[in-house]
Amino acid sequence: MTSRATRVLVLNSGSSSLKYQLLDMRDSSRLAVGLVERIGEETSRLVHTPRPGDGEGAGEGEAAGEGGKRERTGPIADHTAALEAVAAELSRDGLGLDSPELAAIGHRVVHGGLKFTAPTVVDDAVLAEIERLVPVAPLHNPANLTGIRTAQRLRPDLPQVAVFDTAFHTTMPEHAARYAIDVATADAHRIRRYGFHGTSHAYVSRKTAELLGKDPSEVNVIVLHLGNGASASAVAGGRCVDTSMGLTPLEGLVMGTRSGDIDPAVTFHLKRVAGMSVDEIDELLNKKSGLVGLCGDNDMREIRRRVDEGDERARLAFDVYIHRLKKYIGAYTAVLGRVDAVVFTAGVGENAAPVREAAMAGLENLGLAVDAGLNAVRSDKPRVISPRDARVAVAVVPTDEELEIAQQTFALVYEDRTAIA
Repeated sequence: MTSRATRVLVLNSGSSSLKYQLLDMRDSSRLAVGLVERIGEETSRLVHTPRPGDGEGAGEGEAAGEGGKRERTGPIADHTAALEAVAAELSRDGLGLDSPELAAIGHRVVHGGLKFTAPTVVDDAVLAEIERLVPVAPLHNPANLTGIRTAQRLRPDLPQVAVFDTAFHTTMPEHAARYAIDVATADAHRIRRYGFHGTSHAYVSRKTAELLGKDPSEVNVIVLHLGNGASASAVAGGRCVDTSMGLTPLEGLVMGTRSGDIDPAVTFHLKRVAGMSVDEIDELLNKKSGLVGLCGDNDMREIRRRVDEGDERARLAFDVYIHRLKKYIGAYTAVLGRVDAVVFTAGVGENAAPVREAAMAGLENLGLAVDAGLNAVRSDKPRVISPRDARVAVAVVPTDEELEIAQQTFALVYEDRTAIA
């Protein structure tokens, strides 16, 4: 590897999808972004945008849009074929995986347990540990492993770096991470609170400090990552001290299809009284609950439209969602003692002004309020939406998990000389 290697390819492998971004770390610019979805189906779809926004790169006879977007459909058998297709698209734009300017490939890995507290160069031992954690992340870690192994086959000479969703939350004190169950049982089966969305919480809490003109070590922030999956975190001086998700991403806030917090005895009741199997209960709580379980929709835009039309089920779903948010804001205010900012991020957090307004309503005694005019502004820039004289800043900070992964990957590769020899 030479000093010219400044690019990082970020891969986010799902069970049937592969999201990717190629970034130039000299200025954090995107050289390409894309998605392969429905992997393993006849209707697989690849969407690739080189140099987003510059209008270049569309081939003859292919769909092209803003930024030169190219699309193609057709069967893509597996993740190996998907990454090979991505590599081919990148090569067409002079950005191929064989480029000497590619420094590393960074991989999002959902569950790193307690062992991985920072980005890690992947070797056989790391792969084995990620695989050992599959029982506590059965939907995510297998796909992440597939993505890593595929990239290793295509570029065995290149550092592969795992960036873990759980890593940012490993700073939680033991009293926040422990469940109140028998310690021996918990330790034997690795049962504790791990938390997720860590790359987003890390990025957004740091950017919030910048927005306030302070060092992260000086700021206490409540981060609300609100997408189809949703989580909250309490960040004191740049370190996570509590987060809403637990052993799995099911705990915590009301989400698109997940219940969030629930009495554990509900599961016993459903098995004993309703005769449901463990798998059926798992599917109910993870895929048929949350907003979709309450009103049949998990798109906040559609729910708000229905609320405005007087739909009572949509109103109930929205009210349950907001009530849970407020509970966590209050709880994390108590945990932190002093709060400098509450910040909204991710799809719902960044775009749904009614959610932000409703979540802050009635919390004036905590120093929280939004300015209606500022809250209504749509922007992709970090911004404060609270009144100028508010005791606690309320902000919207767009998350950028891919950039966070790329930055952590690049920093690790150039600090760990053995990884770039």
